[in-house]
Amino acid sequence: MTKQCPSADTLVGRIARFDQLKVVASQAGHGLPQDVADLIWARKLLPVITRADAVGGPFGAKAPIVGAGDMSITYAVTPPGTGPTLHAHRKTFETFTVMRGRFEFSVGDEGEEKMVLEPLDVVSVPPGVHRSFKNVSDEEGVLQVIITGGVHDQDDVYFPATTTAHIAEKDPKYLDYFKSIGLHFE
Repeated sequence: MTKQCPSADTLVGRIARFDQLKVVASQAGHGLPQDVADLIWARKLLPVITRADAVGGPFGAKAPIVGAGDMSITYAVTPPGTGPTLHAHRKTFETFTVMRGRFEFSVGDEGEEKMVLEPLDVVSVPPGVHRSFKNVSDEEGVLQVIITGGVHDQDDVYFPATTTAHIAEKDPKYLDYFKSIGLHFE
């Protein structure tokens, strides 16, 4: 194998600076009440790396680094006490590393299994497993979220009937909005 030694100038296009990351398009200007949006997303989803075939997708359009094999990386930023409700990815593994804060992860059809992760702890959730997370620290929390395998977009995200009912209670139009951007509800 031929050795490669790219110059720093060559790697500039493969650097993502945290303070320059942009939230995913579906989180910008959605007009939803914050408590409704918080059921679905971390407060800020900041794409870092996307697959080359996902550039036009909801996460890829904002990622500064394109193409790193079959992997995408996003930072999930959450204020204390917040985090998305139960959902599952049908085709992808979702691996979380706590970068800042402490997070309670719940897994199972009703979120019945719970664990708290500290900074630099990692959990990898296989396809089809319902999961949620909540920042249980007193500071803004940051998770590094790595998606591998399958489809890397919102079309792979499914919410259980409990989440569907919770959103519909607030107003069915919110459920219609989330469906219109490619999310699935049981």
